[in-house]
Amino acid sequence: MKDNPYIQHAYRCILQNDFEEAIRWFKEAIQSDPGDAEIHYRCSITYGRSGKLEPAVFHAEKAVELHPDHEGYQLHLHHVKALQLVQQARKLVENKIQPASTDLYLAAQLLKSAVSMDPLDPEAYVWLALVYTELNEHPLAISTLKEVIGLYPQESGLQHLMEELKQRLRQYLQDS
Repeated sequence: MKDNPYIQHAYRCILQNDFEEAIRWFKEAIQSDPGDAEIHYRCSITYGRSGKLEPAVFHAEKAVELHPDHEGYQLHLHHVKALQLVQQARKLVENKIQPASTDLYLAAQLLKSAVSMDPLDPEAYVWLALVYTELNEHPLAISTLKEVIGLYPQESGLQHLMEELKQRLRQYLQDS
């Protein structure tokens, strides 16, 4: 793969933060060698960095299909699928009409799946905690946030969010 001129062009583009052009070069590389799992994997990473999760998942799946025993490809596939689930859940949460709508329950399910697929994704935990709060499941929200704080103790924003969730719990208990 090192000698593949398309890949070399793609990497030059990545170094210049031109992901669109890098993707174009990866597509050329795939056309020249469609059975190379590593090219699909690297193409998937570039799509993912560009926020284009559907093609990122497609190429990650292709890499796993071509080389099913490669643990790195499998982990990456789980990661981009988790990102896709978080993205879907965010849309449901941001478009909700009622505080306890079925969209929030679906969002919680999507986010639990995302956490299961990629247990190191802090965004999935934070969104899950926020959804639990919207569902008045405050202990679950706090528990979920504690998990991500355990993974990322240096993130001061998580501590601030924890204080907000605890305040919401206190308010909820007072109102009940």
